[in-house]
Amino acid sequence: MSTDQPLRPTHSTPAVFGAGAAIGVLGGMIGLGGAEFRLPLLISLFGFAALSAVILNKAMSLVVVLVALPARLAAVPAADVAARWPVAVNLLAGSLLGAWAGASWAVRMRSTTLYKVLAALMVLMAGALVVTHTTTLDTLALPLWAQIPAGVAAGFGIGVVAAITGVAGGELLIPTVVLLFGENIKTAGSLSLLVSLPTMLVAFARYSRDGSFAVLGANLRFTAVMAVGSVAGAVLGGLVLGVFPDLVLIPALAVILLVSAVKLARHD
Repeated sequence: MSTDQPLRPTHSTPAVFGAGAAIGVLGGMIGLGGAEFRLPLLISLFGFAALSAVILNKAMSLVVVLVALPARLAAVPAADVAARWPVAVNLLAGSLLGAWAGASWAVRMRSTTLYKVLAALMVLMAGALVVTHTTTLDTLALPLWAQIPAGVAAGFGIGVVAAITGVAGGELLIPTVVLLFGENIKTAGSLSLLVSLPTMLVAFARYSRDGSFAVLGANLRFTAVMAVGSVAGAVLGGLVLGVFPDLVLIPALAVILLVSAVKLARHD
């Protein structure tokens, strides 16, 4: 069992909002919520212990996804997304189980172990970011008998990663939808949100059963301010989408994740 204790940061509201906005801009520029950048910031800048940071990150990610979902469905016709419901169901069959399992493992890990696991997963997300945004993904064209179990297995792994890090999982879901099911990036983004939401709720429900969940109640104002900042930043990031070429932006963001991973791995 982790020994993380709820912390009550004393940082000012403008600083918390500004940090959330900066994270949102980073995520918005690449079409993500920015949770992968928020997690190391919660630990290194705001002083939360690993499990506390994961729980707060999950709460903020949930808010961002709830706000992003209607906007995303407005951009992609709901009928087009609804027609792909088997894809969402296939992934959810694994991701819901993975989310519960991942959250269960996180609350049982020693803090030192959780920091190292988070560092490894940050490296994974950096790799997924580069692959998704700098290469052309082609479907694997698997037969149906192989596609279904592959979707369940991939969903389980994504659910575990999303639960342990507190992210929505879009950086992993989008390439999975493209590779396994042959959907275009735009549709894959909408499907990823539909899968992310129930997956996050399951992980959130599991965390709520652990004593470390008290960190959320002790820091509701902090969480709300940073979540609002993240949403505002994501909108701004979306507006400047394309201003920075991917060949510059993506490697820079990947380096940020890798540097964060090194810091987390060295964290006591």
